Amino acid sequence: MAKKFASQGDMTEKKITFEEVGKDLWAFTAEGDPNSGVIIGDDSVMIVEAQATPRLANKVIEKVREVTDKPISHVVLTHYHAVRVLGASAFNADQIIMSDAARGMVMERGQEDWDSEFQRFPRLFEGYESIPGLTYPTTTFSDSMTVYLGNRRIEIKHIGRAHTAGDSVIWVPDEQVMFSGDIVEYNSACYCGDGYFGEWGSTLDRVKAYNPQSIAPGRGDALVGVERVNEAIENTRDFVESTYRPAARVAAKNGTLKDAWDAVREECDPKFKDYAIYEHCLPFNVARAYDEARGIAHPRIWTAQRDIEMWEALQG
Repeated sequence: MAKKFASQGDMTEKKITFEEVGKDLWAFTAEGDPNSGVIIGDDSVMIVEAQATPRLANKVIEKVREVTDKPISHVVLTHYHAVRVLGASAFNADQIIMSDAARGMVMERGQEDWDSEFQRFPRLFEGYESIPGLTYPTTTFSDSMTVYLGNRRIEIKHIGRAHTAGDSVIWVPDEQVMFSGDIVEYNSACYCGDGYFGEWGSTLDRVKAYNPQSIAPGRGDALVGVERVNEAIENTRDFVESTYRPAARVAAKNGTLKDAWDAVREECDPKFKDYAIYEHCLPFNVARAYDEARGIAHPRIWTAQRDIEMWEALQG
């Protein structure tokens, strides 16, 4: 291969930042690696996103213990991707929450996704031997649910498809803070390989309608303040649209996947080439954009073999 596959060449441990984004609300970030969130209630703690392995989940727990000794009672998983969910066992939480659609994705393609992401992100899966198996929720919801941590109200909602079919956001109304999962990113490429380009923008509009004062995004720095929140929302929108538009133009002219690749690179490289995981995401993003533009509504399942074949076709 002309380039190392996906993130196989990225073996440098990232610097962790733990930032308060509202009263007793924290964002765990790591230079473009998957983020986690921490919501501290009166008597217990909710974690948003479980990381790829128990090893990485324990890094989140270490930060939690710097600010509270309350037990971790809930883990909310915004979607099904392995790098977000396979560390859940480390938290020993009574409740693991996903949307119905996200659980459906675990059932449909969870093992394939694990195998695929294991191949893409070797550094994130160091210590994979401690993963007990696929993570399944104890509790699901269709559109929304409410959890009370004492008097603290937390709203968990499926407000539309974007990064996956089952994306959830977590809204903490007393501080007007949102944990957005990978619907919103900051200075990190959006992974669109399982996404819905035609719906992502409307979902971002629904995020914006909450008027969040802060957002803990899926990747990248915590977003504190309305100005930074809106910047990240619009930048995410630009990334998604700049990926889909050229691929759709190529598909409309019956061009090839390689033609779409060249067209997307021409539009996206000048704006986004320095973003975290940009080169990793781009082939998967182009493949999905080209599929959607040709009428393939539901993202095809990525397998370890399909990953390699696609990468070689575009990067070889």
